[in-house]
Amino acid sequence: MFVEERMYRLKIGTVPEYFRHYQSEGMQVQLRHLPHMVGYYVTEVGALNMVVHLWAYDSLDQRDRCRAAMRADPAWRAYLAKTHPLMETQETRIMKCAPFFVERLKTMLAAVK
Repeated sequence: MFVEERMYRLKIGTVPEYFRHYQSEGMQVQLRHLPHMVGYYVTEVGALNMVVHLWAYDSLDQRDRCRAAMRADPAWRAYLAKTHPLMETQETRIMKCAPFFVERLKTMLAAVK
């Protein structure tokens, strides 16, 4: 399994606006297209105004298919038009699960279905 970590540094003071857009529009589109939301966070200490979210995939091919379908969704494009102006930087990291953690992650994901 793979976990994608996406990190956005937002303009100062825009986290509440970003979250409003995400909660009312973005999350429903992502949950329709992406298989497993692992977490969604905002930094409290350290580099501030960072939104970090994690998504699990069975394979990189699955990730590619899911993200292509999401990018093609007009609702996703409408959401991005509202949130991209709030962003300063974006980073993405894809991590492969340690062998001893795969089953634990699968169990965690199954618990939230």
